[in-house]
Amino acid sequence: MTWTEKIIIFAHYFSSFMATTADFKNGLYFNYEGKPVSIIWFQHVKPGKGPAFVKTKLRNLENGKILDRTFTAGEKIEPINVERRPYTYLYKDDMGYNFMHTETYEQISIPEEMVENADLMKEGQYVEMMFLADEEKCLTCELPTYVELEVTYTEPAVKGDTASSNALKAATLETGAEIMVPLFINQGDKIRVNTVDRSYGERVK
Repeated sequence: MTWTEKIIIFAHYFSSFMATTADFKNGLYFNYEGKPVSIIWFQHVKPGKGPAFVKTKLRNLENGKILDRTFTAGEKIEPINVERRPYTYLYKDDMGYNFMHTETYEQISIPEEMVENADLMKEGQYVEMMFLADEEKCLTCELPTYVELEVTYTEPAVKGDTASSNALKAATLETGAEIMVPLFINQGDKIRVNTVDRSYGERVK
């Protein structure tokens, strides 16, 4: 094999890992300025004068921040391999939060700051982790949108408080988290909690 043939093969191999703005779609993962991002919105623009471009909203996978960025049409990007993996929360120690893969049973530990609203997570809770597969680097740890937790303390419900009331009171959950709940919720009730905004969902019967 000549050097020219080797270069052609290498170029083909390398280009197979590249993409352009023509490949943009929601959910596409790629490296942007050295950071892993995903596309959450994009729009191809063809002005009357000047070159075409693509407006995008990107989510930084490491910190969740939203970036507004514009790319020249045809600009090359470097896609990355991102995987979602299922884990079960085991316990917390000095190293952070410890989890076990639900299929391989492999255990890992991640820092506390990587788990948003971690105080809504109890032992045995199912979570999904996002990994940068080529580097085996954990990017995020996400709880389900709703979790079910028991109320361990709240002021007793007052006679006359009904489900139609919009008033709220503080409640402590079995994980130690505190959220606001309707007045009719009592200690010992199991409730569904939104892990995105920490809001009360409903009472679980």
